[in-house]
This record gives sequence, C-alpha cells and structure tokens, in this order.
Amino acid sequence: MRATRLLTLLDELRRRRKPVQGAVLAELFGVSLRTLYRDIEVLRGQGADIAGDPGVGYQLRPGFLLPSMMFTTEELEALALGACWVAAHADPDLATSASKAMDRIAGVLPDSLRLQVETSGLFAPYWGQTTAEPWLPLLRTAIREEQALLLRYADAGGRASERVIWPFAMAFLAEVRLLAAWCELRHEFRHFRADRVLSLAATGQRYPQRRHQLLKRWREHERQRQRREPTASLLTEPDSSPAHTGCPHSATESA
Repeated sequence: MRATRLLTLLDELRRRRKPVQGAVLAELFGVSLRTLYRDIEVLRGQGADIAGDPGVGYQLRPGFLLPSMMFTTEELEALALGACWVAAHADPDLATSASKAMDRIAGVLPDSLRLQVETSGLFAPYWGQTTAEPWLPLLRTAIREEQALLLRYADAGGRASERVIWPFAMAFLAEVRLLAAWCELRHEFRHFRADRVLSLAATGQRYPQRRHQLLKRWREHERQRQRREPTASLLTEPDSSPAHTGCPHSATESA
C-alpha cells in the first residue's frame, strides 16, 4: 500500500543523518525513480520538511515527528513502561516530563490505542529507592550542554575531595545512580556514585571536547577494562578500597 510505503520512507529518512540519493531510495523500496519523486512531494505536502532535489539527495530536517500511527502496540507499551520507570527512579522534573510526553502521545492516538496506553498492565513500581538527589537537573543540563561542573565528593572511606569534571553520561540503576565524567584532577575517566556527591556547582564553562567524543573514548576505555577484568561492567563503580587508590579506572579515591 502506498500509505505504508510513505510512512516507511519517512522513517528511513528520519534514521539517516546524511542526504541520500533518490535512486538509492527507489531501489530500496522497489519503485521507479519517478514514483519516488512523487512520494517525496506527497510527504512535503503533508508537512514533512525534506531538503534536497532530484539528483542531489534528500534529507529530513530535524524537528519533524513521525505520525502516531507509526507506533506499534508493543512500541507504545515500551514507551509507557519507560515513562513509568522514569517516574519511579528519576528526579521530579524528569518524571514530570515523562508523564507529559506520554500524555501528548496518548492525546493524538486513535481511541483504541489510547485506551491500551492508559490501561496498560505493565508497571515499574517504586520500591522505596532513595530520594533523587536535588542536583540531578543541574547534572542533566550540564551533560546536555557540555558544561564543566565543580564536584565535591566523598569516597567509600568518607574522604572528601574537590575537582572539576566533564559529565557526559549518567546511569539510573535500580539502587543507585552513577555519573560518568572526565576528571581534571586525575586526568582520567571516573565513575561517581550519586549518593556520595557532597555538592555540585556550575562553572559556567564549556568543556573543551564534544560529548559524543568523550562517549566514544569512554566506551573504548571500558572495553579495555572489561578485557582486563572480565567481571567488570559498564558504569559500575569498581572497588575503591585503599589498595586500589590511584588505579586508572578507580571510581572513588582521595585527592
């Protein structure tokens, strides 16, 4: 059906970060180049902001959202369950945003799908986890905007230290939240437990590397660590006992 092809074409354009030739898309969908050009114009007529011309290539500009009909029942269940988990484990601001997002999605769904979302039997209950740290919104903003932060931290032994970090990732685990950052004090990647952070303050300065570059370097760093220590896993805090102080991958250590 043409409607299905148009939606699939839109999804294909959304996933691509660079312009793609019309001939490539036509071959991918098994249609003529002329048909592909007509499909592009139909999508544009429906509001899709597609840049490009025949012979040049096409690219969907950022900001265009796929129609709600692109969600399958299981995709909607996954979104609803994810929103419930965020509401139970994240800070209040992020939890509110998750609820608003689901309300917005449900608001444009057909009645049958909206009912499935609103009456989903999948839950992520709150089991008495510790209250989210008040500085989490600051941290999320710093990660998003690539801002350096001033961190005061206590290791497992209660020893306090102060350092400037470049936060680029955070894991919301069942029992603890962990921050991954580049540490200017140690000149190395470090993992910090949220419950051991004494204070966190903005420096007003952007760190010199892009977040995606830090993520790439960190993943390689963790892969090498896992080869050395097969039981290690990403974003878990290694042993921070004195015997490990100064180890290249130690997560908590005294300054």
